[in-house]
Amino acid sequence: MEKETPSRLKQIVLSLPDSPGVYQYFNNKGEIIYVGKAVNLKRRVSSYFNKYQTSIKTRMLVSQIADLKYVVVNSEQDALLLENSLIKKHQPHYNILLKDDKTYPWIVIKNEHYPRIFKTRQVIHDGSSYFGPYTYLPAMRTVLELVHDIYKIRTCKYNLSPENINWGKFKVCLQFHIKKCLGCCEGMQSEEKYNKNIEEIKYILKGDLDNLENYLKDEMNKAAEDLRFEEAQEIKEKLESIGKFKSKSTIVNPLLHNIDVFAIDIDDDNAFVNYLKVTHGTISQAYTFEYKIRTDEEKEEILASAVEEMRERFHSLSHEIILPFEIGYQFANATITIPQRGDKKKLLDLSEQNVKQYRFDRLKRMEKFNPEQRATKLLKDIQNELKLDALPVQIECFDNSNIQGSDAVAACVVFKMGKPSKNDYRKYNIKTVEGPDDYASMQEVVRRRYSRMISEQTPLPNLIITDGGAGQMEVVRQVVEDELNLNIPIAGLAKDEHHRTRELLFGFPPKVIGMSQESQVFRLLAHIQDEVHRFAISFHRDKRSKRQVHSELDIKGIGEKTKEELIKVFKSVKRLKEQNVEDIAKVVGPAKAQLIYDALIAPNKETEHTAENKE
Repeated sequence: MEKETPSRLKQIVLSLPDSPGVYQYFNNKGEIIYVGKAVNLKRRVSSYFNKYQTSIKTRMLVSQIADLKYVVVNSEQDALLLENSLIKKHQPHYNILLKDDKTYPWIVIKNEHYPRIFKTRQVIHDGSSYFGPYTYLPAMRTVLELVHDIYKIRTCKYNLSPENINWGKFKVCLQFHIKKCLGCCEGMQSEEKYNKNIEEIKYILKGDLDNLENYLKDEMNKAAEDLRFEEAQEIKEKLESIGKFKSKSTIVNPLLHNIDVFAIDIDDDNAFVNYLKVTHGTISQAYTFEYKIRTDEEKEEILASAVEEMRERFHSLSHEIILPFEIGYQFANATITIPQRGDKKKLLDLSEQNVKQYRFDRLKRMEKFNPEQRATKLLKDIQNELKLDALPVQIECFDNSNIQGSDAVAACVVFKMGKPSKNDYRKYNIKTVEGPDDYASMQEVVRRRYSRMISEQTPLPNLIITDGGAGQMEVVRQVVEDELNLNIPIAGLAKDEHHRTRELLFGFPPKVIGMSQESQVFRLLAHIQDEVHRFAISFHRDKRSKRQVHSELDIKGIGEKTKEELIKVFKSVKRLKEQNVEDIAKVVGPAKAQLIYDALIAPNKETEHTAENKE
């Protein structure tokens, strides 16, 4: 295919209709590199060409577009279906990719005499009944255990045809002797009664426990009326077992039936989508899927595609879909609910909890098995976002702390390979600045820090971060570049009115670097800022506390060790003042105790005595 010019592409974009549809981008080799859906084709496709793309991945995609085609459809649902079909068929390079190669197990009721019930990953079209697939294996095992405990279904692979049973071809096995089977292989249980149990089991496998309970209660009452008390007792025991199972597995109102719940969490290049299937208030299916994000798609777009794909994969016919936010798409024969409270919100919270836990566990596994790889990837992302020449292996961040200029201090924290290197943290008492001047204090500390590192030939950082905006960045740049002639990139982190990290600034003049606050890069930088703030505040608090304590204990003849011992025993100067000279002498001896008493305690007692006399 001949490569189209940008002006040709713009003409195509201008002619797009304001209708739902699917668009396809081609490269100059005629290969489909991206398939997208849109509620409004013209608005969606135009967004790729009419504005500057901040995402490197999206810029890369746009740079390779040589041609585009589109298909108009009747509804958003049709757009979802067609997009899903085209992605599966062509597997374009820039589309999100489901990182999933699993086949999920089913519970099968085999099409045979005295049907067996067991787990399988192969669906064979031989007339057997399949229930599932089960994405949550513990739930599947629990159901199988319940079925086999209540109904004593056979587990052997014999061909239990009437002829084989009549000929006495088989003998009962251990399962019969431990009362896990009723001996159907020797004709001890009729096929009619066995098949009646199978029909009851189907209720359980469908999750329709309410109807099964109603059916069994009717059967129990009939048996009792006909004086078949032993059979009535057996049914009663079934009901009790089913009731216990139901009470353990029901997490919300049983009236909530046939509902799909989805939640999403995004982490840089990956999206995690949790899917819950709710049947009569019970979670019958639960799984979290991971998608590889290859371009800068909105979370609404990703979630819409995931919902369509998961419902198709698991053959869901649920009439209600619970989501955390609006996605701009509708689904055939299903309504979308965004719950704010109640049982449906409880289900959504559970789904969100599952997806966050999955993501957390995955990151922990990555760190455990290959910590260097994850750290390098994170630093590479920072390098790409800021366009740094070198990987920011060592990042240093500064912060000041004072109260109206008093007890002014500063702190520097060091992160190596994305992890805090606490042995390299440094505290600074401000020496040359009078009053509350944060800019001058920052310059003093930066000057002292890097002058010493230069003289000691210590490795310099690859990135400096200031706890503040453009002003802090500029005063640091004046010291680093103008005075010390160093070429170290400088970034700034600004906070909002709630003291939360709001944005990342970089470059001179500083510009806001657009990135999601949910991204790992932003979270790491926010963590560095929080850490330096914590370290500086802690140092300032300690210094202020020591100054306050030492000012009252600055008594002639009382040294530093004695002060420390007094505070260690009495905890505070206030409590020390409440002691008599004998108690103090037990700690520091009578001579020093008398000095402390005369200087610290006696004057207060005289003041109190004078006040009493005046009264």
